[in-house]
Amino acid sequence: MEKRIEIRNVSAAYGAKTVLHNISLDIFEKDFLGIIGPNGGGKTTLLKVILGLLSPRTGQVTFYKSGQAVSSLKIGYLPQINHIDKKFPISVWEVVASGLAEQKPFLRAYTKVQEQRVEEVLEQMGVNEFVKRPIGELSGGQLQRVLLGRAIVSCPEVLILDEPNSYVDKRFESHFYDLLEGINKESAIVLVSHDIGTVVSMVKNIACVNETLHYHPGTDVTEDWLTHVYNCPIDLVGHGNLPHRVLKTHED
Repeated sequence: MEKRIEIRNVSAAYGAKTVLHNISLDIFEKDFLGIIGPNGGGKTTLLKVILGLLSPRTGQVTFYKSGQAVSSLKIGYLPQINHIDKKFPISVWEVVASGLAEQKPFLRAYTKVQEQRVEEVLEQMGVNEFVKRPIGELSGGQLQRVLLGRAIVSCPEVLILDEPNSYVDKRFESHFYDLLEGINKESAIVLVSHDIGTVVSMVKNIACVNETLHYHPGTDVTEDWLTHVYNCPIDLVGHGNLPHRVLKTHED
């Protein structure tokens, strides 16, 4: 399987505080990688390094296309909902179309092909009935669909989702994950979540980030592995067809 992103011996820091230590990871085309780990363990920092928002202190990130190293990839990004300014005066159509901004010449209108692509994604996300509505008037689930539309409208090689289960509209949750399954047929997906049960039920492979990184091929994780990588006791609880993972109380 073709490699998309290669992370080698990456360490990252904020000032004098090192958050990631010697991280190495490969992400392949059509991979669905779940990234788990405790709060403060460095999950979001790793995303920032991949997205180029934070330069690693040591090591490097290399992107690949058709087997060759390239300077960049088309990466779609769905941020945490608490990073979205819902008061910003922008419509649903404009938000989705903004995912094509890098492909549009400065101060030029979108092409007919680009406009058609936006319309296709609006329909796919089920938000084409309120394209002119300001995002501040949307429910949590509606906003999630709009932001996912922005993330995929450029047909990215890699889609990165940061805590997608932080969106409050649970009515859309199952449909959202069905959409991801379809998107994964064309794009690699990296899903970051503190909800281990959601991750295990969806992804193909798992990485736990807790300052360092532990990779687990497949999703048949064990209690011993989780206890080791979280560095505290883990209690595994099965619930129907969806496995849930619950942290035990940390020992002093």
